[in-house]
Amino acid sequence: MTKNSWSRLMSLTVLSSVLALGACGNEDASDEESTNDSDATTEESTDEGATTEESADEGANESAETEPKVTEFEPAFPEQTRAPAVETETELDEEVVVDGLGVTWGMVEFEPNRLLVTQRDAAELLIVNLEDGSVSDPIEGTPEVNNSGQGGLLDVAVAPDFDESRAVFMTFSQDLEDGTVTAVGKGVLSEDESSLEDFEVIFQATPAYDGDLHYGGRIIFDEEGNLFLTTGERSDDPIRERAQDLDAYLGKVIHITQDGEPVDSNPFVEDEDALDGIYSYGHRNIQGIDYNPETGDLWIVEFGPQAGDELNIIEPANNYGWPIVSYGIEYTGELINDGISEHEAQGFVEPRYYWDPTSAPSGMSFYDNDAIPEWENNLFIGGLAPNYIVRVVIEDDIIVGEERLLTDEAQRFRDILVTEDGALIASTDGGLIYQITAAE
Repeated sequence: MTKNSWSRLMSLTVLSSVLALGACGNEDASDEESTNDSDATTEESTDEGATTEESADEGANESAETEPKVTEFEPAFPEQTRAPAVETETELDEEVVVDGLGVTWGMVEFEPNRLLVTQRDAAELLIVNLEDGSVSDPIEGTPEVNNSGQGGLLDVAVAPDFDESRAVFMTFSQDLEDGTVTAVGKGVLSEDESSLEDFEVIFQATPAYDGDLHYGGRIIFDEEGNLFLTTGERSDDPIRERAQDLDAYLGKVIHITQDGEPVDSNPFVEDEDALDGIYSYGHRNIQGIDYNPETGDLWIVEFGPQAGDELNIIEPANNYGWPIVSYGIEYTGELINDGISEHEAQGFVEPRYYWDPTSAPSGMSFYDNDAIPEWENNLFIGGLAPNYIVRVVIEDDIIVGEERLLTDEAQRFRDILVTEDGALIASTDGGLIYQITAAE
């Protein structure tokens, strides 16, 4: 791993555009997660209103999505899918600051312009310097992982008191006797940044399953310093049905302390038949989570099957419906549960937005910065297949605009973060790290 060997800087006005999406024949050739850099197999798949108003005035209320729908489902409300296309007016600089990495699954800025990044397949934790593109040697002390399929070293986060505690938290796929689980571990980054000390596993999303798909694995801290963890339902039928079961941590948003214990205020702690750590359920595979800086609400994005990727607001005890309802279909083309798509009518929570065809949404981050004013409070999501970054404009929890960025790069965008100085950082399965800033 070396400093960026292909460094290019270009000023551009990013145009809203769409990368053509080919039909997906099966789950291993669709959208979510590649098991290697060749993509031989994959899992599945406004600036204060000014841009939207100008587009409408010009008769450009056309959707950002130009490809035909995969399904025949109708949205529960008009703004639930295929939002109008919007266009960033700010002139942008785009730069590849690092290349030569592997699948860069998770990132966190632990010091200004310095990132901790995970390498999924190699199970390595690295330090990336955004200012000079340098990459450290692998940090010692990372856990043993199962890196088959979609497994490996996944997300990384640092404790809110990292300056004092130097505590680093990671998610990974862990081998147990009867299969694999999504696990959370923590360690202490040494002062010389060469190793993780006293690493321990604090949580395992049981039951274990003998499969290598749908681990979920994103983590984020709440205001009290507790952790939210997302999990997948492990994909296969019938194990995926356990997303509806309160005695399994599959297909859930989980709320735990930094020691891995359930948070006392969790919604099911008084239910003897439920696991205390569950916060919400009925999810398929969540790889994006962040707080909306405008409202404080917790948002997630999760993979659908063929179409039906969802953007949801997470509230305690809510059931989001999978696999009973979906705006997608099976990869075989068959309907899911006889084609029931209406969530609310079945007693489930409707997604705030869904994609048809798929966007294969992975990591995401709200733009909580004023460096690019028209992006403030917008949501940015990495797309795996098609290959682009999705910008989502939100007003009163309604998606009012959508833009696709870096559509010509042909990269699977795995994770997104916004730095303290307002740079948009995107990592890819192909080992690149992009930086997007306002042109000077």
